[in-house]
Amino acid sequence: MTKEKAQARREHLTRMREEQKRKERRTALLMWGGGGLVIVLLVGLVAFYLISERSQTSLDAVTTAKYPGSVHVETKVSYKETPPMGGEHSSAWQNCGIYDQPINNENAVHSMEHGAVWITYRPDLPKAELDRLKELASKDYMLLSPYPGLPAKVVASSWNKQLTLNSAEDPRLPKFISKYKNGPDTPELGASCSGAVGTTTAQAPIPDAAPSSAPTATPGQSPAATPEATPAPSASPAP
Repeated sequence: MTKEKAQARREHLTRMREEQKRKERRTALLMWGGGGLVIVLLVGLVAFYLISERSQTSLDAVTTAKYPGSVHVETKVSYKETPPMGGEHSSAWQNCGIYDQPINNENAVHSMEHGAVWITYRPDLPKAELDRLKELASKDYMLLSPYPGLPAKVVASSWNKQLTLNSAEDPRLPKFISKYKNGPDTPELGASCSGAVGTTTAQAPIPDAAPSSAPTATPGQSPAATPEATPAPSASPAP
């Protein structure tokens, strides 16, 4: 082999080695680049899932009020919210449980004062969703009742807290119950949620105003007689 041929062969081998190295570098770059892309995609998917999960279970939409507790009245109350989430209420609380008919606001608010969560729903709620609500309301310190004129399909209320929902399957509902049932805002934490008003049929309405008491006589004086009043006949003695 001549000197020229030997030189040409060495140069050819050098070029082949360099080409092989370039291919190896390209392959490595493709592998690392593809792996990096996969990692970026996985991180993005995990972040998207976590953000989506948080948005679906976040309680940021909970409405908050500042009603004081222990303000009892024996008349119907005009509440600011529908349904109410605190304020004046009846001295008798509603027994916790599941009701098929509407219950009095004033009794339910007293139950919330004791730590109950009151779930209300539109009367036309589909049976499958109602069954879900009944499942959630089967625990202690829970109230469930239909509520005509409700601003949403389902509303969850506790003392000074409220969340409107478009579905009984909303994952925020059990989270609301867990956080606010017997929660830190409960005015009378530990008070009973039974032994008072309880019925599954329509309840007697609470009066709009307290009945006025009859005028009492001042000691030593007789009550003023009504003009032209006719004395009532005396009752006959019992046989």
